[in-house]
Amino acid sequence: MGIRALLSKPLAQYVIQRQREWMHRPAETQQRWFRKLIDGAANTAFGRDHRFRDVNSYHEFRQAVPIADYEDLKPYIERILDGEPDVLWPGKPVYFAKTSGTTSGTKYIPITRDSIPNHINSARDALLNYIHETGNSAFLDKKLIFLSGSPELVEKNGINIGRLSGISNHHVPAYLRTNQLPSYQTNTIEDWETKLEKIIDETLHQPMSLISGIPPWVQMYFDRIQARTGKKIKDVFPDFSVFVYGGVNFEPYRAKLYESIGRKVDSIETYPASEGFIAFQDTQTEEGLLMMLNSGIFFEFIPAEDYFSKNPRRLTIDQVELGKNYAVVINNNAGLWGYSIGDTVRFVSRDPYRLLVTGRIKHFISAFGEHVIGEEVEKALQFAMERHPEVEVVEFTVAPMVAPAEGLPYHEWLVEFAAPPNDRDAFARDIDNRLAELNVYYEDLITGSILRTLKLTALPRDTFRNYMKSQGKLGGQNKVPRLSNDRVIADGLLQTTQTV
Repeated sequence: MGIRALLSKPLAQYVIQRQREWMHRPAETQQRWFRKLIDGAANTAFGRDHRFRDVNSYHEFRQAVPIADYEDLKPYIERILDGEPDVLWPGKPVYFAKTSGTTSGTKYIPITRDSIPNHINSARDALLNYIHETGNSAFLDKKLIFLSGSPELVEKNGINIGRLSGISNHHVPAYLRTNQLPSYQTNTIEDWETKLEKIIDETLHQPMSLISGIPPWVQMYFDRIQARTGKKIKDVFPDFSVFVYGGVNFEPYRAKLYESIGRKVDSIETYPASEGFIAFQDTQTEEGLLMMLNSGIFFEFIPAEDYFSKNPRRLTIDQVELGKNYAVVINNNAGLWGYSIGDTVRFVSRDPYRLLVTGRIKHFISAFGEHVIGEEVEKALQFAMERHPEVEVVEFTVAPMVAPAEGLPYHEWLVEFAAPPNDRDAFARDIDNRLAELNVYYEDLITGSILRTLKLTALPRDTFRNYMKSQGKLGGQNKVPRLSNDRVIADGLLQTTQTV
C-alpha cells in the first residue's frame, strides 16, 4: 500500500468523527452559521442596505432580505467587478466562477477566501467518506482523471475569473497533483473534441483508478477509447474502481456506461454548484446525498408549489418534510443572500439530512397545467428501460408540441439511442403510462382528450453532441436540460439533424 492510500485512512476517520458532530445537530449547526454570516457581513454594502445590524432572528432576516436571483444581485456584482471591496462579503472575492445562465447571460458567482473550503473540502470529504466505509484507498496510489473545464483564469481588478471546475483544479491537494491527469496544458485546450483526443493520448497507457466527470462527457471519453482500442474500459484500465460524478441524474446513463466499462464499479455522486457545494454521497448503502450543513452556507427551502407565488413560504432545515420538493436557497460566506440556485431537491432522510436532486425549478412542462418536472420524466424513462433491457440511451430531452399540424397536442420526447428498443411503440407506451402514474395532472389531460400520448422521436447518433457544439457548450460542465416549456431546444435538435 502506497503512502497516499495509507495516510488517507486515519484522515478519513478524523473527518468522519468531525462530521458526526454536526450532522446529528442540524438545526443548531445551521443557526450557528446564520448568526456568523449575518455578523460577518454587517459592515458590507449589502449588510448596510438590508440593516443586518438589526437582524436578531430568522424572522427578521426574511423581512429584510427577499428571495433573489442573479438579476437581483447583479448591481452588487457589477460593483465588485469594478473593483469595489466590502460589497457582498468583507474584502473582495478571490474568484468569480463564470457560468452561462439561461435568462441572465453570463453570470459571475463570487468565491471568497472564506468560501473556498466549502468547494474543496466537500469534494475531499466525499472521497474520504467512501474510503472510510469501503476500505478502498488503493485508488489514490494510481492515476486520477478529472474531466473538467479549462483551469486558465483571467484577472479583473485583482479577481481571477474562470469556470468553477477550472478554479477547483487550482486547489487539488499537492499530494494528489503528481497522479492527476490530464496535464495542465491539455486541460487548457478550449475545443472539447481536440482536448478529448489529447486526454486519451495522455491516459491510454496509464493505470487509471478514478475517473470523474459529468456522465455524458465521460461516456464520450469511453466511446473514443473503445474506437481506438476495440476493448472494454476494464481491459484498458484494469485498476479503474471509482467513478465520481455530478450535475445530472446518473440513471439514464448507467446501463450504457457500465456496458462500456464491462463491469460495475463503485460510484460517488456529488452535488457541486458554482454557488456552493451542496451535498455528496456519504454512503454506498443508503439513498440520498448528505447535505453540507456545516460548510459556510445557511440554507432556506421554498416548497416547489409555492415558488411562483407572491410571498412564498421560506423554511429552515428543521422545517422540511420528507418526500416533498423544495427549491434551494442559499446564504453564504461568498456573499450570496436569499439566492435561489434554481434547483429542486427532495429529502429522503432527516437523521442525517440526505436529499435527492429532482430537477430545476424553471425546467418543467406545463403548457396545459400539467407541471411535469425533471424527476418524473427521468423516472418514467428509467421504468421503460427496465422493461426493455436492450435499450441504451445517450441523451434525451422533452418539449411540448402545443399546436401540431393535426390532432391533439402532445409531449415530444427526443431521444438519442445507443441501442434502440425492439418495439418502439411499446417503449413509448411504457414511458407514457408511468408518467401518468407519477403525475395525475398529466393523466387527467390524457384521459380528458386535452393531450394525446407522447410522441417518441429517435434522433440520429451524435445529434446532441452536434447541437451542443453548435451552441458552444460541448464538454466540460455543460448539461442538456431534461425538459423545457418551449421548443427552443427541441427545434434546435431537429434542425441539427437536417444540417449535419
